[in-house]
Amino acid sequence: MLGTVADMKKGEKGIIKEFSEELLPVKLMELGCLPGNEIEMIQVAPLKDPIYINVNGSHIAIRRSVAEQIAIDLQQASQL
Repeated sequence: MLGTVADMKKGEKGIIKEFSEELLPVKLMELGCLPGNEIEMIQVAPLKDPIYINVNGSHIAIRRSVAEQIAIDLQQASQL
């Protein structure tokens, strides 16, 4: 099942597939937001922005607009 990080619910995991735009901040890529890595939704702030995720053991806060650019495969992660 494909979606974006912004579509995830708390506790869900997914595998990063691709970025919908090439403007993803370099800092996120340095922290492990790369295709093939597992990502977990930790928490969504009360006003739905920012979103807190776990990638490779790093807890990262990202804006919803950035999360909408990261395509994931939710089904693949559940099979791991």
